[in-house]
Amino acid sequence: MKGVGVTIAMVTVESLQVVLNIIIKVEITEGMSNFVFFVYSNTFALFFLLPSTFIFHRNRAPPQITISIICKILVLGLLSFSVLAFNNIGIGYGSPTLASTMVDLTPACTFILAIISRTEKLDLKMRSSQAKSLGTVISIAGALIVTFCKGMTLNGPLHSQQSDWIIGGVLLAASSFCLSVLFNVLTWIIKEYPAELVVTSIACIFETIQSFIVALIVERNPKAWILRPDMELFAILYSAIFCSTIRNAVQVWACRTKGPVYVAMFKPLGIVIALVLGVVFLGDTLYLGRLIGAAIIVIGFFAVIWGQTRKEKIVSEESGISSSVSTSSKTPLLQNTSIVA
Repeated sequence: MKGVGVTIAMVTVESLQVVLNIIIKVEITEGMSNFVFFVYSNTFALFFLLPSTFIFHRNRAPPQITISIICKILVLGLLSFSVLAFNNIGIGYGSPTLASTMVDLTPACTFILAIISRTEKLDLKMRSSQAKSLGTVISIAGALIVTFCKGMTLNGPLHSQQSDWIIGGVLLAASSFCLSVLFNVLTWIIKEYPAELVVTSIACIFETIQSFIVALIVERNPKAWILRPDMELFAILYSAIFCSTIRNAVQVWACRTKGPVYVAMFKPLGIVIALVLGVVFLGDTLYLGRLIGAAIIVIGFFAVIWGQTRKEKIVSEESGISSSVSTSSKTPLLQNTSIVA
């Protein structure tokens, strides 16, 4: 039942993220400042996160936090800000559909980082390693096709320049890479400090400070800080409540419960949602080349996931055999004799 709950939560989070991407695209087109958006979104999120954390831990205190954990959460906040910045700016140049497509690079990036950090062993004699390696190459190839190849138009006129689309693709690929690093760092932190809301709240505090400093440097227009009581305010509140708060808390919980690869498994769902909503509400132009590239990324994605699932199954079977042997060795000799008899 617990696994079903995590699945429902992750599907909900992916749906909310796609809706946010569409809202951001609309507001950026109308002149919203990305960096001011980050500041207000994270600030409002703290108004929900901090009371929720205090209420949740009013009867049971969280584990004692150390300087080491705080430093790691600081890195987590920096990664979270990087993901948000690359994603939102990339959407401005590209589209929500492109964002949902490029985020499927996350498992491939995670696999590469795991090999570099030696947390993942690459044994090409095993089918699981073969699948993950092939899936990684396929995903990267698909991302290149989506970014640089258009092909024939399927549903209407061109709405964005090719150069803008390429910039958006590169930025969104950078966001996916940072997200893969974030999932790994988050998993390390939550295993050492299993308090989801505390970790999410502290990371949000660091992210708010970082976004405020960057916004002061980058945004020179004082009028950009004035909140308009229209869709811009709605976008900020939506991001604060449903994404910066709920999404982050759910991802922390899912990483602790199922691991970073499981969290990344739900990314293809965003492509379908973004494709339909983008065409219907934003008038996105569909290109055959980019559609093929998106399909290739999904194939590569599921190859990586299949390899990871197969590896986990083998590890589980080996531990089961080991446990069985251990139990058998502890059985009294007299009991073994009576069973044979």
